[in-house]
Amino acid sequence: QQSGRRYNLFLKRRLRIDKRHQSKDSIFFRDGVRRIDFVLSYVDDLNKEWEKKLERRKEFESNLQKAGLELETEDKKESEDGKIYFVKIHAPWEVLITYAEVLNIKVPIKENDIPSTVENPLDCMLTPLRLPEKVMHPEPDYFTAPFSKDKQELYLINDESTFFSPSMRNRIVNYILTRCPYGTEEGKKKFGIKRLLNNGTYSAAYPLHDCQYWKKANDPNCDNERYTLYMEWARFLRFYKEQPLDLIRKYYGEKIGIYFAWLGFYTEMLFLAAVVGLICFLYGLFTMDENMSSKEICDPAIGGEIIMCPLCDRECDYWRLNTTCQSSEYSHLFDNVATLFFAIFMGIWVTLFLEFWKRRQARLKYEWDLVDFEEEQQQLQLRPEYEAKCTQKKKNPVTQEMEPYLPITSQAVRFCVSGTTVLFWVSLIIASMIAVIVYRLAVYAAFASLMENTQSLQPISGLLTPQLATSVTASCLNFVIIMILNFLYERIAIWITDMEIPRTHMEYENRLTMKMFLFQFVNYYSSCFYVAFFKGKFVGYPGAYTYMFNRWRNEECDPAGCLIELTTQLTIVMAGKQIWGNIQEAIVPWICNWWGRRKARNNPENLYSRWEQDHDLQIFGALGLFYEYLEMVIQFGFITLFVASFPLAPLLALMNNILEIRVDSWKLTTQYRRPVAAKAHSIGVWQEILNGMAILSVVTNAFIVAFTSDMIPRLVYYYAYSENDDSPMSGYINNSLSVFQISDFPDRNKPKMNPENLLICRYRDYRYPPDHERRYLHTMQFWHILAAKLAFIIIMEVFVFIVKFFVAWMIPDVPADVKAKIKREKYLTQKILHEYELEKLKERLCQGDKRATEKEFIATEGRMELSRAM
Repeated sequence: QQSGRRYNLFLKRRLRIDKRHQSKDSIFFRDGVRRIDFVLSYVDDLNKEWEKKLERRKEFESNLQKAGLELETEDKKESEDGKIYFVKIHAPWEVLITYAEVLNIKVPIKENDIPSTVENPLDCMLTPLRLPEKVMHPEPDYFTAPFSKDKQELYLINDESTFFSPSMRNRIVNYILTRCPYGTEEGKKKFGIKRLLNNGTYSAAYPLHDCQYWKKANDPNCDNERYTLYMEWARFLRFYKEQPLDLIRKYYGEKIGIYFAWLGFYTEMLFLAAVVGLICFLYGLFTMDENMSSKEICDPAIGGEIIMCPLCDRECDYWRLNTTCQSSEYSHLFDNVATLFFAIFMGIWVTLFLEFWKRRQARLKYEWDLVDFEEEQQQLQLRPEYEAKCTQKKKNPVTQEMEPYLPITSQAVRFCVSGTTVLFWVSLIIASMIAVIVYRLAVYAAFASLMENTQSLQPISGLLTPQLATSVTASCLNFVIIMILNFLYERIAIWITDMEIPRTHMEYENRLTMKMFLFQFVNYYSSCFYVAFFKGKFVGYPGAYTYMFNRWRNEECDPAGCLIELTTQLTIVMAGKQIWGNIQEAIVPWICNWWGRRKARNNPENLYSRWEQDHDLQIFGALGLFYEYLEMVIQFGFITLFVASFPLAPLLALMNNILEIRVDSWKLTTQYRRPVAAKAHSIGVWQEILNGMAILSVVTNAFIVAFTSDMIPRLVYYYAYSENDDSPMSGYINNSLSVFQISDFPDRNKPKMNPENLLICRYRDYRYPPDHERRYLHTMQFWHILAAKLAFIIIMEVFVFIVKFFVAWMIPDVPADVKAKIKREKYLTQKILHEYELEKLKERLCQGDKRATEKEFIATEGRMELSRAM
């Protein structure tokens, strides 16, 4: 009853205040004319800091008005919960043109007269994938020039209220907010909305979405771009459609636009890799019955007669090779000739992807007016945290102004602490990986004993071998540890980056990126590196096994090889990460928003204002895109570094990315406040990280094919040791297994029971038999195989690197037509600007001051002639 009475009072108060019953789902001031460009909110809590916060707000808002901004405050009585004040900010024309010049914003001067690219004859086939033209290209294409207040007649200004797009307007207002002072404390001048948010003076600062995402606004002046983005882009049923990149850029800014352009291009390129990977997988599937190795293992007369040495000490029994029949058949799916082809193909695919992305990026830079873009001043400005914590000052050699700086001694100490912390956490990952290895070694004997003695597990014993059971459970355990360490390290990385006090925003992002990527690289890939390059490589042989910490015997690979285990590890970690990532990105924000708006969502539209609706959404922070890039780059590592072990990895990544694009667009359009528009002409430091991973992937795949798969030993046997011309691979299994005399077992290794009174057992290695004078030493075939492996690595790497560099040299970074358009636009822009200056000079000549103006006129004409000549 009490909550119902309170709600009725709230309705009466609202209706009394808003007598005209106008909808509050509006992006304009109460006059319906001035657009809301930004909103600040605060809670007037009566604590000990109340007076100080009130003074800061008064000073800050007064200085905003002095800067030319117009403010309108909504009293807390009008808010849904009766606690929050909202300050609406509008930037008038004079403010916009002043700061457009400061920010060097490019605006249209003439419609583009360069003919569009010749249509592709295949475009008709792609019609179902296209979006309507008005969605793909919401604005005509213009030649642009940096805005200047003195040359307003030059620009195509049809309507002052719509000349600057909402994203430009919120960018300008945000620029003012980050620099506006709010007083002096402790002898220091304080400024910027970020500090006011950090100290609780304001609770939020955000630009508004232009309408609700599920329906158009009633206001005819609203562009309804959010609704269009939701209907045409942010719904999963539109997964097969192209992305409206120009509209994304117009609504969210270039920085978010370039991310979705990169993600879409990456997904398109994955389609080719996924098709080739699927073909390689199908080749392995269709040739499974022809695989001589698995035939011999499964043959009761061959594999059934081969007695293998125990896989653990004392507890494990001797076993017959044909018990691994099914796992050896499945290993052929990934360990076949197509594996080599696919590893080479992916080395070239990575280069094609990176080179074609450079071309796509160059085209976007031209289309989005970023050709002459220098990093935005806001990116290069000093961080408020840097200015606050650096008390010492020195003269800037460029500006000749006194600036705060961090002494070298302080920097060195901070870097030492930071480096030590990073090394500690990387060591923690390695320690956790060793713990998982110990788990694998410790539970293997338990699994082997359980499967031998449990009758209910006998029907699946052929498929679920002790090796596979150990590998699957260890992979799942490893994934859980990875996610826990990730959760903890994210906070540690931000803390140590803050402690370093980076000078600029860009420096801060780059340092955090390198820390997070280094950690994630070790965290996600260390287990895969262990299975690929260490497991089964340092086992020893019966009677002289190697032990970890002199206690746990190193684990062996399956007789069919370790590649199937690497595939299992890769699939669990990669798929698990992608599923968990989508849950975090989509379900968690939705639940938070539902919980936060469970009361307000039932209010009538005319009582639930646009600024309150957006206030209840989640915050897309400054590091929002950072986590999106990090997620995709880690996935890129999975499909390149270890792709030789799992040709279906690109297909999994493709399916994930099709979902990822729609999940990211859905959450950005429906679950998050509108981010402040920001410029970016590239994907930044991620490009260099991708280049480094592309080079590393060639090396890792060459080693996987050489040392993890059985391809090289098979080829050596085929060409050098086979004795059957009709079936060259027959006898390979017997050849690859060495003989051990059971009586040579020391007590530590010898099984407790030997009911069949066996005399010999076999193990996977190339060693002389017990009756040879060089008993248990490596045979010559072992050294031939090792030499072949090393030769293969060198040949494959040289071949792939030569092709990579040749392809990179052949494909120019900037398309020829884009180069021509850039030159044409520069020429026409200069011509238009010079003609404008000539007209102005002619007017001045007519008005007087002939001597000075004649010289200017001659100089301008000369400059035009020079421009034409160039």
